Amino acid sequence: MTDQPPTQPDTPDSAGIWMLVRQHPAVLRRSTQELATALAAAHGPRFALWHTDELLFGVRDGRLTLHTLGGTDLPAPEVVCVRQVAGPMHTDREVTLLRHLERMGSTLINSLDAQLKCRNKIWQLQELALAGLPVPDTLSYATAPLEGVVRSPHLATPCVVKSVNGAKGTRVFLAPDPHLLRDVAGSLTHDTPFLFQQHIAHSHGRTLRVVVVDGEPVEAVLHTSRHHTLAANIANGAAAALCTGHHPRAEQLAVQAAAALGLAIAGVDLLFTSPDTYTVCEVNAVPGWRPEMKAVTPAITACITRHLTARPRTTAHHP
Repeated sequence: MTDQPPTQPDTPDSAGIWMLVRQHPAVLRRSTQELATALAAAHGPRFALWHTDELLFGVRDGRLTLHTLGGTDLPAPEVVCVRQVAGPMHTDREVTLLRHLERMGSTLINSLDAQLKCRNKIWQLQELALAGLPVPDTLSYATAPLEGVVRSPHLATPCVVKSVNGAKGTRVFLAPDPHLLRDVAGSLTHDTPFLFQQHIAHSHGRTLRVVVVDGEPVEAVLHTSRHHTLAANIANGAAAALCTGHHPRAEQLAVQAAAALGLAIAGVDLLFTSPDTYTVCEVNAVPGWRPEMKAVTPAITACITRHLTARPRTTAHHP
């Protein structure tokens, strides 16, 4: 993409809509750039893109404050489109900034509560299961010794092993039998827990991604791994084929999953349990999308505009 979205408004007071992305030197995903360009075209000087390392926040004279590294005070934006991937967020860093913006009165899309639910794959499963939606059988732990976890009588193999906050198919593998699982247990990192999940054999190497915006399935794409590997992530070389409207039951399940997690914008990954039944693999609060998925950017742009116009006209930017 050649069009570059603005990184800062000409006058800070004019920016009512922000896009918030991770710190420099982050290279924006194509879909994020596409969306930023569309928002800039729709809202002109009211739109600004900020990286998390360009902002300072705190309390002064009993009021919440927000300003640039150079000291320029910033009013809280009315709406923030969050494009900071939820999984790698740190509670004392990005999450604190999002919380500060919400406390200053900004509307976050998606909300901090929804972001937090998506940040941890177990948190997701908790909400989805309580909503009565189909999810794979899963086992995880808090501080139990990992070597003991893999010997649990409730852990069946083959199973999918993945980090509770991994992204783009990283730290995911298939353990075909208990012997391999026990062999690798000592090699898994202890900084972040892992989950052990039922292997859905019918969907091995295939994932259906549905993008949901404001309760509507906007686009769907089938991801298929190459060489019959487990993960069907585009970042790992998977093929993609548009299939919007081909799997209506899956699209409806995706809408229900997004609603269960409180997401206005979601990328819902579904697994095939049979040719026409599905289970929820995971839900992304900051989804990417393929260039050929032409309906997504206009849908998200319209969603953000709706949230902006829904705010009371008397809302002040300052706390």
